[in-house]
Amino acid sequence: MKTNAVKATLANGGATVGTWLSLASWASGRFLARAGFDWLTLDLEHSHADLETAAALFATIADSGCTALVRVPSNRHDHIKKVLDIGAQGIVVPMINSAEEALAAVEACLYPPEGNRSVGGSLPALNFQTSSADYQANANRQILIVLQCEHRQAVERIDEILKVGGFDALFVGPNDLAASYRKANGQGPTAEELNQANRTILQACQKHGIAPGYHAMTPAEGKLRLEEGWRFVAVGSDLRFLLEGAKQALETVGRSTASPTAKY
Repeated sequence: MKTNAVKATLANGGATVGTWLSLASWASGRFLARAGFDWLTLDLEHSHADLETAAALFATIADSGCTALVRVPSNRHDHIKKVLDIGAQGIVVPMINSAEEALAAVEACLYPPEGNRSVGGSLPALNFQTSSADYQANANRQILIVLQCEHRQAVERIDEILKVGGFDALFVGPNDLAASYRKANGQGPTAEELNQANRTILQACQKHGIAPGYHAMTPAEGKLRLEEGWRFVAVGSDLRFLLEGAKQALETVGRSTASPTAKY
């Protein structure tokens, strides 16, 4: 069975860089899979992608030698089971705020006896270049499991979440994390409040031996996060690359532009 290169790199203390697929386009995904990223994450939480498109994207990403990840809509067993059964090589689970939620997510990704994933699906073996029997025997050691820390409740419970273990990275979603720190009057958090939350997460991950991850909005921020010690770093998204490229082109030829609308 093919080794999950991203999982192996993180286990050995290395850093990886990827990006987000928000456009749900197999064509753009195919190009980005060959651009040099370690991994690509298809966003099923906030995009219009359906499962047939997801399966096609997982296949084209895996066939390129890149690692195909997916963010599921929520921490539900059926969401996790379905995308693994159509070929995802790793799972990103949003909004993990407690040890109980972390354990449920991890167990849904793993076959018994470590977890409670049911046996089925013919596509995953293809993306790991093996047989179905070999996939079922070894998937627990190759599926990348990433949990998202994107709420102040998770920061307050960071140690108990990390003590659950069984997952590879804890990934910060900065937009939702910032939103969770809003005051009753709607005022957002200060820069220092967010910096302190990030430091708490980073230091706790390092203490527990879990790779800290972060979604950086720009390449410059991505470089900074890697220098700070984050090891699972997303830079922008396919949509952000498209809009920023268009903005730069229009500015270069002297035309005014609208501001990009992409969060990631």
